[in-house]
Amino acid sequence: MLADKALVALTALKRLESESDLSVREDTRHQVVKALEAAGIVFLDSDRGQGLMLVRGSQETSPQ
Repeated sequence: MLADKALVALTALKRLESESDLSVREDTRHQVVKALEAAGIVFLDSDRGQGLMLVRGSQETSPQ
């Protein structure tokens, strides 16, 4: 599903997920990051380390 959402080949996604440090084109990485962010994943980078956060639901407030 991620390969479809990111519009990348499944083999490219498998290379990206590999623990063997296989080379992956930068635009492939970018497409995957965009797809994950569109699904609500927020990437974090701080002095304490790197991580991610899942945001669910709409960020817009409903009218009162």
